[in-house]
Amino acid sequence: METVEFNGWQNNVRLSNGEAELIVTRDVGPRIIRFGFVGEKNLFAEIAGQQGTSGESEWMIRGGHRLWIAPEEEPKSYELDNSPIEIEETESGIRTSQEPGPIASVRKTMDISLAPDANEVTVVHGLKNEGAGEIQLAVWALSVMAVNGKAIIPLPAKIPHTERLTHNQEWSIWGYTDFSDPRWTLGSRYVFFSQDTTRGPNKLGIAHREGWVGYLLDGFLFVKQFERIEGAAYPDAGMNFETFSNEEFLEVETLGPLATLPPGETATHTEKWLLFRDVPACETEDDVDKHIRHLL
Repeated sequence: METVEFNGWQNNVRLSNGEAELIVTRDVGPRIIRFGFVGEKNLFAEIAGQQGTSGESEWMIRGGHRLWIAPEEEPKSYELDNSPIEIEETESGIRTSQEPGPIASVRKTMDISLAPDANEVTVVHGLKNEGAGEIQLAVWALSVMAVNGKAIIPLPAKIPHTERLTHNQEWSIWGYTDFSDPRWTLGSRYVFFSQDTTRGPNKLGIAHREGWVGYLLDGFLFVKQFERIEGAAYPDAGMNFETFSNEEFLEVETLGPLATLPPGETATHTEKWLLFRDVPACETEDDVDKHIRHLL
């Protein structure tokens, strides 16, 4: 754990186990602004013109990994996070803390730990109601991935028609979702969603029960593991996983259950990240089964 400069921000905490590293800035956020192997590509996006700055009067995406309030709405989800935050050392890593803003009155925290002997990160996201009344929300964890990669989204195992007559999947589709877009490959065992720097917004939500989603870029594989609580209510008609992409990035997003928080209460949501290198390109579902499944 050390303080480093990154992309013009001077006050950043770097965690490393000697092989993988992540960087969290104190200057804005909370944001994890880098995750990758030491000396190698940042798997998170670094949005041009939004690096190393602070104090803006409008919300900035910047890139990296952020914590939001779901369901998405303005201005609550877009409350400014352009000022310094607190970072303190904990027994297992660090905790970030953003002071509650005047719109939502919610304190955002991330407890972040990097395993000493594995390329594995645990992030516990917290939203604490510090207002005067109840608030309904869900924790929303969004990783803004670098361009030209591919999201790999596993689907449930197939069930013969004679064994089950009812549905076993729920998807949410937005007004701008377009499956004729060549970025999508809708397969039997996986959905692929590729980032393309020439194409605009597209999005999909899934009630996801397979527990992991990957992002493959230039031989590096980022895996996000997460849980779904069956029977719980989730935003956007039951979605606990969403992905969005435009010309600048692709987002790998997970969501916690909807919660009604009295003053002083906190909702939490945990992700585990895994990082691999030298993973062959996966053009087909068989490629994923061969090159990725055994890693998990």
